[in-house]
Amino acid sequence: MYKNKSILAIIPARGGSKGLPQKNILPLVNKPLIAWTIKQALKSKYLDRVIVSTDSLEIARISKKYSAEIPFLRPSGLASDKAKMTDVVLHVIDWLKKRGKIYDLIMLLQPTSPLRSSEDIDKSIKLLFKKKARAIVSVCVSEHHPYWNTILLRNGKIKGFLKPEFIDKNRQQLPIFYRLNGAIYLAYTSYLKSYKSFLGSSTYAYIMSPERSVDIDSTFDFKFAEFLLSRKAF
Repeated sequence: MYKNKSILAIIPARGGSKGLPQKNILPLVNKPLIAWTIKQALKSKYLDRVIVSTDSLEIARISKKYSAEIPFLRPSGLASDKAKMTDVVLHVIDWLKKRGKIYDLIMLLQPTSPLRSSEDIDKSIKLLFKKKARAIVSVCVSEHHPYWNTILLRNGKIKGFLKPEFIDKNRQQLPIFYRLNGAIYLAYTSYLKSYKSFLGSSTYAYIMSPERSVDIDSTFDFKFAEFLLSRKAF
């Protein structure tokens, strides 16, 4: 609860990851990947409830071990790689509403962001009220400047690859670009239902450091997160 607003955290964790099989429960340093996010959420001063939405009995068992709630198993239709994350979140909201539980704010915390801290969670909540925003989404500085990116011609020729005005520019001379880092999505429930997204006309950015913005989607990402966590290098 913050400023008399109830806040529900939803951790989505389907069992059918293709890139890294069983990614959400792979051991990262000394605990399953999902446990890092559960721990951060439970440590928050403002989250009222932490629910894991999963279709996997094994993920449910491990999540319960780390004190998250699993009030139901996610329907198979919302557990494919084509399922929209917003639909997963709205399913939780509707399931709880039918049982008399309504929350003012919803926070989505993906388990693939293990370096996001409870401090980040609480700061993003405070920022929403400070900005009088309807939603907050976490971002970080883009590692690869978009002015230096484009598609290749079929023959692979570099001619015309970049606009002439950007060829001799140093990075410091270019405007700063940010990317979504996948760590925190926060919105008023009514806003989320209206836009069917956390991104809308009154969404603001919560800026995180690149080190805490690791989003695990590959073996390389996993090893990098493991390196940072084992050395507390963030």
